[in-house]
Amino acid sequence: MNDLAKRTIAAHGGIDAWRRHKSVHAHLVQGGALWKLKANGAQIADVDVTVATDRQWVSHAPFGATSLRSSFSKDRVAIESVDDRVVEELLTPRASFAGHQLSTPWTDLQLAFFVGCAMWTYLNVPFVLAWPEVESEDAGIWRERGESWQRLIVHYPPELEVFSKKQTLYLGDDGLLRRMDYNIEIAGDTPGAHYVHDYVEVAGIKFPTRRRIYPRQADGSSLSEPLVVSIDLDAIELF
Repeated sequence: MNDLAKRTIAAHGGIDAWRRHKSVHAHLVQGGALWKLKANGAQIADVDVTVATDRQWVSHAPFGATSLRSSFSKDRVAIESVDDRVVEELLTPRASFAGHQLSTPWTDLQLAFFVGCAMWTYLNVPFVLAWPEVESEDAGIWRERGESWQRLIVHYPPELEVFSKKQTLYLGDDGLLRRMDYNIEIAGDTPGAHYVHDYVEVAGIKFPTRRRIYPRQADGSSLSEPLVVSIDLDAIELF
């Protein structure tokens, strides 16, 4: 890791504190224009999410019916019953998005894949910077909202399933994340600017509880509308 990556990990609580835990659990409420575009998403509007921190796995519950939950991993996504019965599953799920654009509707399994991939990335950043083969590089200063943010470009390896292999983190003077940029490769390579705020501390780890995603323009600036996705988190626990 470079020095900036080390500094932001330390600012969020430190890698030693993070590695004491194997998962994050939270309640989340989601909104925004994306779900209408995809003609899907009502089942994850108000749910609990569990995200592994030592491997790629995520579950949203309930997923539609109260007796169902999702299961996301790199090479498989499934909808399962609470007694572990597989209702539907899709292997190599990323391949199912071939040819998709921003307005292409999602099946339930594709929705489960997207939100699983997204929440794994969101809740593991910045600690994922310490994963093997994750590389990062300083990208200079960005000025926004009266602040100067340091940019860190992150390159993810093939072994990790993320919806954008190249992402940019924007870090405040305190080392905390302010914004993430990425292109949603599985939705027509759509560019987004993802802002975070309202931090809370849980077991020594700092988590933003408000996330807002807007369209990103070619010059790196963001539009104030439409609000593509909103995510509010509470009841965060580490296990």
